Amino acid sequence: MNTETQVFRGFGKRKEVSAQTAVECRFGQEVETILTTHCSAVLTGADVVSGEVRYFGKAHFSIVYEDAEKHVCRAEKGVEFSAVYKDEFCYPALTARAQIFCENISVRREGASVYATALLGCDIFLYGEQSFEYLAGGDLILRREPVKVLTAHLVSGNAEVGDEFDTDFLSDILQHAETVNLSAIDCETGILKAEGEINLCILALRGGTLVSFERLVPFGFEIPCEQAAYGASAEVRVNVIDCTLHADADEEKGKCTITAELTLALDGCVFEETEVDAVTDAFSPAFATSLVFATAESAGVGDVVRVTERLTGKCALSGPVDFSDKFEAVTLQRAEAELVSNEGGKTVDGVAMSTLLIQGADGSHRGIELSLPFSVPFEAGAGSVSVLVCGMSARQKQEGEIEAEATLKITVQEKRRVFARLVANCEEGEALPVNDSAVSVYIPRAGDGLWELAKSLKKSPEEVSASNPDIEFPIKEGQRVIVYRKKTVSK
Repeated sequence: MNTETQVFRGFGKRKEVSAQTAVECRFGQEVETILTTHCSAVLTGADVVSGEVRYFGKAHFSIVYEDAEKHVCRAEKGVEFSAVYKDEFCYPALTARAQIFCENISVRREGASVYATALLGCDIFLYGEQSFEYLAGGDLILRREPVKVLTAHLVSGNAEVGDEFDTDFLSDILQHAETVNLSAIDCETGILKAEGEINLCILALRGGTLVSFERLVPFGFEIPCEQAAYGASAEVRVNVIDCTLHADADEEKGKCTITAELTLALDGCVFEETEVDAVTDAFSPAFATSLVFATAESAGVGDVVRVTERLTGKCALSGPVDFSDKFEAVTLQRAEAELVSNEGGKTVDGVAMSTLLIQGADGSHRGIELSLPFSVPFEAGAGSVSVLVCGMSARQKQEGEIEAEATLKITVQEKRRVFARLVANCEEGEALPVNDSAVSVYIPRAGDGLWELAKSLKKSPEEVSASNPDIEFPIKEGQRVIVYRKKTVSK
């Protein structure tokens, strides 16, 4: 018995992994009290070698602090880093796309120096060839069906985004942080489009007072991709790789014009749905067969689900407050969240965080970390969660307690996995006994279709249909099937 096989070769997402690395930066002895600490990181490369992924980049640290004379000051430093994620799955033919972010930052003092340590998380997406062998023909009766496979097409690009806006007079800009919120990901013929907004948070001085404000900066991308088409699914990651602020202050008018220039990097993947004309079942009319099945699995993304929620509640505090404290600014808004399944459905559970800057009764400043938990009902499949926190404010209704409000923009991009079960090969068994009857009557199982009936009779579906033109499928209880066999009369 002859069999023919073919091999499908495509390119797809093979694996997603997460890694961590710690990066440290030292500041000098002029730092008396740290008020806020921020770290942003940019990847400059990621390479796959045997057994590991090597990724590297630059971390940018900024601190706002008081010196010994209680002057509010700022300092910035950049640190290059490299890290290794070890995994036996890794091999050089894979392509790595990675996204870096700051998970946590801590500060310690050693002698005259202050050290800021950032724990950087890295989501690594590995792409490479995906292949499978499947039965294509031979001395068999075959059931052919189209099976779906997702193939990946990587795209990338950069864009410059600018914005200009007016504020009340500022004497100095101390610190800024940027958070990206994607509002739309669409494919058109030959184009991947992404739209969204960047929440630009700015901490500044107005005279001797700390102030903070936010600005939502819109952006849009169009990147050529030959495989993009209407209705295709895609995932996009947008990172702010550089942000420059210019302030033009007019003290007489009490106004300030701020110009923001941002450089964005986009990494995207368009998932093309391909159909393979594969064999999902087979049999031989002459021999017993043993089929070898294979599963073709491919990964992609599904729908993007978004919810905007207003959050109000009592915060957990990293330090004490009382009514003698003056609240000046809320800055460095951020969130951690995950999609959780429970008896009542699904929720996005997490915590919104920020730094509250306070001036005490003695005139000195300090920073307190606020944490506001949340649980938002959310109907979505398993996927990646991102949360943008904006408009966060804090007040002290009761002494020692802080209530905060914020707006959450929650996005979940669902993950999609496509499975196809097909025949990889067929092994020949013993010869089947020959039926010499000219006519046979067969009583099939109720509910059988044409293929199941043909397989039971060891006849092609065409032969069964020709012998029984009036039969209807699925088979009903009590139906009979007539099988005719041509007889050769010897003279």
